[in-house]
Amino acid sequence: MVAIGEEAPDFTLPDQNRNPWKLSDHRGKKIALVFFPFAFTSVCEGEMCALRDDIPRFEEENAMVVAISCDTVPALKAWSEQKNFEFPILSDRWPLGEVSKLYGAFDEKVGAAKRLTVIIDADGRVAEKVESPNLLTPRDIADYHKTLQEL
Repeated sequence: MVAIGEEAPDFTLPDQNRNPWKLSDHRGKKIALVFFPFAFTSVCEGEMCALRDDIPRFEEENAMVVAISCDTVPALKAWSEQKNFEFPILSDRWPLGEVSKLYGAFDEKVGAAKRLTVIIDADGRVAEKVESPNLLTPRDIADYHKTLQEL
């Protein structure tokens, strides 16, 4: 599990359009790496819709939102089209949760990602982690912005 101050482990995962998305390709930008358990569920949908509606603020902070779940690419594609999510939503499906595990965001009991957000600075280092106490409690995106503004 990566700690605050350490270099964020590089990875490549497919996005909702089956395009490969590689973390190191985005150096120079701050990233909110938002792990979430399941597409098409009420709490996850609420969080992702709030992020979607707040994209201009992330852009002002020279930051991007990248979401990750262990759902399949087709499920993420259908969900992103239904909800007009234009930010990358990555599938950590196979091997199941491999990237989520690297970041300490995999819940073995549930078999899915936890509600954990990892803020990565423009140099590729972990600046902060924001975790929900359980799967039913959404995170507050104000916590993301607080860290991003300090970077």
